Amino acid sequence: MILEVRLYATLRRYAPSSPNGVIMVDIPDGMTVLDLVKKIEIDPTEIHLIMINGIGCELEKLLTNGDRVALFPPVGGG
Repeated sequence: MILEVRLYATLRRYAPSSPNGVIMVDIPDGMTVLDLVKKIEIDPTEIHLIMINGIGCELEKLLTNGDRVALFPPVGGG
């Protein structure tokens, strides 16, 4: 199944071929967000917020074909 994955802020470095941080990923059925994160070689501790199709979720969420996954790092500032 094909997913659209959007990487934000510092996570964009995991998609060097896509300057806007959007990549398409082909994964088998039955994968979770954590499985996806490992497949694209992102350290799960770098992820603060996960949204699937605009709804917040956790790493254990099962993915389905056509999902739009957005991954955000913690936000710094002062």
